[in-house]
Amino acid sequence: MSGQICALVGYWMQNIAQSWLLYRLSGSVTLLGVLGFASSVPILLLAPFAGLWSDRFNLHRMMFATQVLEMLQAAVLAALALAGIIAPWHIVTLSMVLGVLVAIELPVRHAYLLELVGTKEDLPNAVAMTSLVANCGRLVGPALAGVMIGWFGEAVCFLINALTFVVVIITFLMIRVVPSRRPASHPPMWHDLREGIAYIWHSVPIRLLLGLLMLTGLLATPYLTLMPALVRDVFHGGADQMGFLVGAAGLGAVGGTLYLASRASVRGLIRLLTYASLAAGIALMLLGRSTIIGIALPLLAVIGFGILVTSVSVNMILQTIVDDDKRGRVMSFYTAAFLGMAPLGSLAAGTLAGAIGVAHTLFIGGAACAAGALYLAYKRPQIRAHIRPIYTRLGIIREAP
Repeated sequence: MSGQICALVGYWMQNIAQSWLLYRLSGSVTLLGVLGFASSVPILLLAPFAGLWSDRFNLHRMMFATQVLEMLQAAVLAALALAGIIAPWHIVTLSMVLGVLVAIELPVRHAYLLELVGTKEDLPNAVAMTSLVANCGRLVGPALAGVMIGWFGEAVCFLINALTFVVVIITFLMIRVVPSRRPASHPPMWHDLREGIAYIWHSVPIRLLLGLLMLTGLLATPYLTLMPALVRDVFHGGADQMGFLVGAAGLGAVGGTLYLASRASVRGLIRLLTYASLAAGIALMLLGRSTIIGIALPLLAVIGFGILVTSVSVNMILQTIVDDDKRGRVMSFYTAAFLGMAPLGSLAAGTLAGAIGVAHTLFIGGAACAAGALYLAYKRPQIRAHIRPIYTRLGIIREAP
């Protein structure tokens, strides 16, 4: 956790700085969509295969290798910016390189969590705590990036991100875990992939929850891609205002993780995530109609809260009900459904915003997200009917004697 706090502050500083630098260099909202697409499309394409690898190979070594390579990516970006030779294509290309590494890391990270905590009973709270770490970085990183960009420029943000990985690598060298047992031989990769897809499709709770998550990733999360254009063109602000607006979404997400971490079990999460995704959709619609930063700040906090509670609640439920031998594959599809949809959403949002404007694009995305929440509410009795026997078998629900 201590290593990842440093890494995630640096990650969000780099994320804000590179999008701000790209928009400053190009002035193109469409190119912002291309950046979001390039950084996330590897997750959509590679995450299912990374899930297969996480069911087969040593998770600790895979995690360590991705952290070293991510440090090298940050160092190259910092060197180009400090030398003053960075161009838009550098930013987009290096963002895609990072996307490849993240596509491998995230499914491995989800599966690795069980090795870290040791017992399945602690997984829901562990998921919430790791999400809290991530969103503390999201809260601090953008605000710090806005200040650093105003004082020193974007290159310093890239350099700080590269330096944070020193802490990450040291902490990984200190971790000792008992590796999960892996079979000596494996069936062909395509066989395992088909088995994972069939398992997901025939489980009603997993199928419907991943469907809502896919809709959220496709139509709600791309609001971050449009933030530079929203700040400059609608609110007429600078990098510091952008940092605080993104930080407001991070504050809402931190509130959501604190609430989820305080819960005793996964019971009631279906109802909670339905309300959360509905609230995020409505707040996104209102953000599309807002022209005042003072109104946008609380709306972004609600959006951050709603998206976080939706995604982490789905994570907690899946980690609880999934069979252990399919955990890596299911969590890879979780990653692809949420983060893997972001590139398509970012590309579509950037293109649509160039045609009809940022405000209308945000409104359409929010309306679709709210509609998805209402559909899940309609399907909730069906989900409960399938998930209740699993909770009873695990002892989460105790039957009356």
